[in-house]
Amino acid sequence: MAFSAPYPMFRPRRLRTSPSMRSLVAETHLHPTDFIYPLFVADGITAPREIGAMPGQYQHTISSLVDIVGESIEAGIACVDLFGVPRDDDKTADGSIAWDPEGILNRAITALRETYGNQIQIMADTCLDEFTDHGHCGVLNTDRFGQTVVDNDATLPLYEQMAVAQADAGAHIVSPSGMMDGQIAAIRRALDEAGHHDVAIMAYSAKYASAFYGPFREAVGSSLEGDRRTYQQDPANARESLQEIEQDIAEGADFVMVKPAGPALDIVAQAKAISPVPVAAYQVSGEYSMIHAAGANGWIDQQAVMMESLLGIKRAGADLILTYFALAAARSLQG
Repeated sequence: MAFSAPYPMFRPRRLRTSPSMRSLVAETHLHPTDFIYPLFVADGITAPREIGAMPGQYQHTISSLVDIVGESIEAGIACVDLFGVPRDDDKTADGSIAWDPEGILNRAITALRETYGNQIQIMADTCLDEFTDHGHCGVLNTDRFGQTVVDNDATLPLYEQMAVAQADAGAHIVSPSGMMDGQIAAIRRALDEAGHHDVAIMAYSAKYASAFYGPFREAVGSSLEGDRRTYQQDPANARESLQEIEQDIAEGADFVMVKPAGPALDIVAQAKAISPVPVAAYQVSGEYSMIHAAGANGWIDQQAVMMESLLGIKRAGADLILTYFALAAARSLQG
């Protein structure tokens, strides 16, 4: 028989009476180590260049990248994620500058590792889209119907070369984001064969073909025409994402990721429920830019919405959050 009483036994408002009480009973807490800071480093520039669609974010020189990573360490951030922006005339059909030791991304990794050692984890984006002249995440081929397609199996050996080059340069973590089938197994095998047993893999496991990526295209100087819907996931699907997550873990992923974070909080929660490895969620460029734009127009309290959005991602189950707000949020938490 259910317990009954002549008056309510639980009055939730008793636990909301003051900031200290709310802090005492808060179920979810943010910490600077929850954040991974995505950063862009560009070849051929002499000073940081602000990204128009992402105010407050920059294409960095290697020198300014070293500086901003130093600031990140001071703020308590434990990991940065690097994206390379090559010169247009270095882009090729196969993106070969991606595994060239003198390519911008690999030089930047080395500069950070030589400067900071293990003070911060250096993660590198392991995808060809920034480096190909067509902007797709793999090499192109023609199928039997005469249509141009991304060739999954021909792309895997290139990902292997890229991952090994990043590890050689000093990356602690490689992060394959191209959504090729079998990419985690291929990269894990290549890293191990090259002696990089300690280099971890963060898998973009549930990466949707999202309209929220728009500002990112400017950030990396993308050459893409068209879309990536034949290899990124359909935003309509959930079961498919969980299958991808399970497959990536079976292939050797050390972390799995859901992207974008805000529109896919249901997937973050379901991933957390099944994953034996840490779950990351990527608050992407469109999410950042919308909050920033609404704040700049006075429509919202940007600081409050920034923190609430991150809290919601963590509450959904994310162990780690990739966000362009990382440095601002970490400093806010420091007080």
